[in-house]
Amino acid sequence: MASREGLRPGGRSARVQASVHGAVQALMTRMERGEITIPVIATEAGVTPSTIYRRWGDIQELLADVAVERLKPDMEPVDTGEGGKDLLAWAEQYAEEMSSTPGREMIRDVLAAQDGSGAYQCCNFTKQQIELIAGRAKDRGEAFPDVDDVMDRVVSPIMYRILFGEAPDAAHVTRLVSGAMQLISPASVGEPT
Repeated sequence: MASREGLRPGGRSARVQASVHGAVQALMTRMERGEITIPVIATEAGVTPSTIYRRWGDIQELLADVAVERLKPDMEPVDTGEGGKDLLAWAEQYAEEMSSTPGREMIRDVLAAQDGSGAYQCCNFTKQQIELIAGRAKDRGEAFPDVDDVMDRVVSPIMYRILFGEAPDAAHVTRLVSGAMQLISPASVGEPT
C-alpha cells in the first residue's frame, strides 16, 4: 500500500500513485469490478504492471489503498454551533455515505486488505472528525461525550449495521447520537471534556 516505508512522498512515486489511483477510479465507472485487473489498470495509468505489483503487491491491496484515499474526509464536519447537533449532522452524513453502494464497496476493499493498515487509517479519519466536533464543543464551553464513547456508541453500531444488516435510517442514527450525548453527566456541563 502507499503507506509502505521507504516511499518518497513526492516526485515519481506520487505521480505513479496519482496515475494508478485515477486509473482505478476511472475503470470502476466503466467496467464491472471483476473485470478490472492489474494489467488493465497499468494500461489505463500508463505504467507497467510490474510497477503496480512492486508498489501494491496485488489487486486487493491496490483497491484498499484507493478506497482509503477516497474515504479520507475532504472537509470538516459542519459547525451548527452546538456539539450534539454537530455530531448528529456528521453521523447522518457518515451513515448515508458509508451505506451507499460506493461506500460499501470501499469498506469491503479496505477490510479485505491483508495488513489491516487501511482499516486503521479509516478509523483514525473518523476519530479525527469526532475529535474536531468535541474540540469545538469544548471551545464553546459545552460538555461532550468522550471520543471513544462516541466511537463505541455511534460509529460502531452504524458500521455494524452497514456491514451485516440494513443501513441505519435517520431515526436510528438520531437515537444513537442521543444515547451518546446522554453519557455526559450533569456535573460535567460547562467543564472541560
